[in-house]
Amino acid sequence: MATEAPAHGGYLDILRAPHAARLLAGTLVGRLPNGTGPIAMTLFVRDQGGSYTLAGGLIAAYGVANAVGQPLLGRAVDLKGQPRVQLPAAVLSALGMALFALTGIGHLALAYAAVVAAGLFTPPLEGGLRALWPSVLGREDRVHRAYALDAVAQEVMFTVGPLLVTLLVALRSPAAALLVINVLGILGALAVVLSEPSRAWRSAAREAHWLGALRSPGLLALLGSFFFVGLALGSITVAAVAYADDRGTPSVYGWLMAALGLGALGGGVLYGARQWSGAPEGRLRVLVGLLAVCYLPLTLTPGPVAMTGLSVLSGVFLAPALACAFIVVDRHAPSGTVTEAFSWLVTTFGVGAALGSAVAGPAIELAGTVAGFAVAGAGGLVALLVLLATGRVLAAPRTAEGVARHAVAEPVPTAVQTEKNTH
Repeated sequence: MATEAPAHGGYLDILRAPHAARLLAGTLVGRLPNGTGPIAMTLFVRDQGGSYTLAGGLIAAYGVANAVGQPLLGRAVDLKGQPRVQLPAAVLSALGMALFALTGIGHLALAYAAVVAAGLFTPPLEGGLRALWPSVLGREDRVHRAYALDAVAQEVMFTVGPLLVTLLVALRSPAAALLVINVLGILGALAVVLSEPSRAWRSAAREAHWLGALRSPGLLALLGSFFFVGLALGSITVAAVAYADDRGTPSVYGWLMAALGLGALGGGVLYGARQWSGAPEGRLRVLVGLLAVCYLPLTLTPGPVAMTGLSVLSGVFLAPALACAFIVVDRHAPSGTVTEAFSWLVTTFGVGAALGSAVAGPAIELAGTVAGFAVAGAGGLVALLVLLATGRVLAAPRTAEGVARHAVAEPVPTAVQTEKNTH
């Protein structure tokens, strides 16, 4: 059930809160190296005379290292605080990419080592921001709207970031683009960690456990579902390339990806403009179900104009599903593991996308472009089935420490306090 958000409770209300605009902008700029890494690395390798196969191998190494590093650094943030982890990680990641940009692909072992270091030390700014929202915004409804704003802002970053890389390459070179993007990444991380909320934030008390956030059955169920959402998106990326090749118009690929992003942007804006009642777990099942249904028409592969429209439709429920997933993560993360839990969501989603790209390629070679989009539809349906099969787990009460944490949470009267969940 939804009601129209009052004017004072919309996105402007979030951005007017002390520190909120700075934290959101700093996080987005700090994530530019990661968000634009694959395209910048591909352009650099090709400029160096390397093959697409080499570029793919380096990007895969970077992605795997990133998947390993995010939850580990997220756990370190929960234990040590944000400034002591985020900024050093950003600097080390940038140094790794700078080494790659300055030494090139002449020594492959060094190139792989450099991109692995860059991926491994990518700071978990995304999870860190979501951990900060409760202390910055206080009220539960404002935190939920901030999650929606966060999902919308990601779509903007993934649209503007590649354009920025392309501009830097045109003005200078791919190596310069790599260097500039990573300098911006450090500046973004610096803007976040020097803010009062980031410096003051402390994770809630946590139980010592080697599984950390992964000891939550509800979180595991959510991660299992969003692995397949990521798989669907990864397959769409490859299938869209095949569709453009079939039509003999490479530019169609860009239109399809932009259309998907536009759909997600519009869906996220509309979702965050309303106040939602009821348990978010049930709402998430509906959103993922709608997301899966909207992937299926892509298998029709009509002409470019109609296909662009279907791409818009396929993105409409992506940002709302992500925003709702952020709420569910916060509800099910064991006490003291919130940054790690959000980082696991980022990692799982990314690994799913990588696998989706890997699966879609052979599917297209065996059965054509339609099969690539069918992988996306199947991924969306499996994501829904996981949520349906684990409904009892997702609806189960939190761990004892989680219940206690939420039971004592009050609206935060100032912008800076220690972490409190607001659900």
